[in-house]
Amino acid sequence: MMDDGSDITKMKVAELKQALSQRGLTTDGLKADLVNRLRASLDVEEGGENHHHNDDTIGSTDDVNTTMKKGDDDYEEPSSKRPRTNSNCSINYEKVVSIIDDGSDTNINQVVTLYNPHTATIPTTTNNNNNNIRTSSLASSTMKLTGHKGSVYTLDYDPHGEVLCSGSFDSTCLLWNASGYCENFNVLSGHKNAILDVKFTNTGEHVVTASADYQLGVYDVTTGNRIKRFMGHTGIVNAVSVCRSSSSSSSSSGGSPCLAASASDDRTCRLWDTRVRGEVGCLEDQYQITAVAYANDGLMVFTGGIDNCITAWDVRQMKKSMTMKGHTDTITCLALNPKGTHILSNSMDGTLKTWDIRPFVDSGKKRHDKTFVGGTHNAEKGLLNCAWSADGTMVSGGSADRVVHIWDELSAEELYYLPGHAGCVNAVVFHPKENVVASASSDKSIFVGELS
Repeated sequence: MMDDGSDITKMKVAELKQALSQRGLTTDGLKADLVNRLRASLDVEEGGENHHHNDDTIGSTDDVNTTMKKGDDDYEEPSSKRPRTNSNCSINYEKVVSIIDDGSDTNINQVVTLYNPHTATIPTTTNNNNNNIRTSSLASSTMKLTGHKGSVYTLDYDPHGEVLCSGSFDSTCLLWNASGYCENFNVLSGHKNAILDVKFTNTGEHVVTASADYQLGVYDVTTGNRIKRFMGHTGIVNAVSVCRSSSSSSSSSGGSPCLAASASDDRTCRLWDTRVRGEVGCLEDQYQITAVAYANDGLMVFTGGIDNCITAWDVRQMKKSMTMKGHTDTITCLALNPKGTHILSNSMDGTLKTWDIRPFVDSGKKRHDKTFVGGTHNAEKGLLNCAWSADGTMVSGGSADRVVHIWDELSAEELYYLPGHAGCVNAVVFHPKENVVASASSDKSIFVGELS
């Protein structure tokens, strides 16, 4: 039956799997997948015989892929600035560059870079079903990170996409490599209560933490030491946001300046600067503030709280600029899109909404833009986060149904429904460089995975 490729479709599933196993190929998938995989292998073997090759492995890939291997002496990780790690585990990669002909009349071909584990089989075509192909620098398509002793409340990637920081009920933050096997390489300690929010500074050298012990901390990512502590709040600090303004990207003192805003149950939003001691401003509201976002230009701060409203504050005049209404319950998180033109909000009313925050909008147009439904909140009343993808085309947020929901920003349709957690999903963040998403849950674990 193996002499005629057309007879492969008449083979039983057990026979197909046996034939694939003899060739060292994976036996996963439906019968159609097994047939296609076996037919491709037979085609390669036939081509190998025509070229007088007697190898038992899959045939040459010279026509499709160019494989660049590095020896042990000149090995480099996919990320050139990988932080130091305490783990003895090492990762070897083969970088496969695939040239795809788009079939158009032009001579422009699409180049796709894939990360392939060193032990994986080099694919013979760009559209086969080899599950070992990585479209990111992760060692596996989905990875579970454990180490926290309590619920994980918050996550954040550094701007370069090299480090992932997680904050937990156990009063610590863990720093993880964002590629490979995602080893934990540092622990940030010093707070006396739960870590509710974390944010990297613009340079990625420091992490700002917000805690239920009424304090904020600034930590050095390399050493893990706390280099500054902000005190002034008289209530739980629910959230922190850093300013992405380029005007604060340098300092005469040689440090990395950081403007940050914090939201607290003491009904204030306080402004901080790592270059000075103490707060540099205080915005007082009538209700507890549970969410905060610093505008990209550093001139506005947006807050949300138990009054169900989003308030814009003018930092120069230290007063309210406008209020946006639409949610019917407490706002748990605010996040600016990469362009700084819209803000995303998550609320206990079970919806995520986007708002137009540009200085001027068309006459008669409302600030509210889109509503995303599917996520849920429960009786725990947790401050579930929300986030934008790096290109601003997708949004996501925490959900009490133990599922990661990802929506298309343009159409507001749900693109991904990702189960797996055993507890409430408290935070979801997108990788700034790769098509990867990370989620944190009350089950004390973190999932990091690729989006297909």
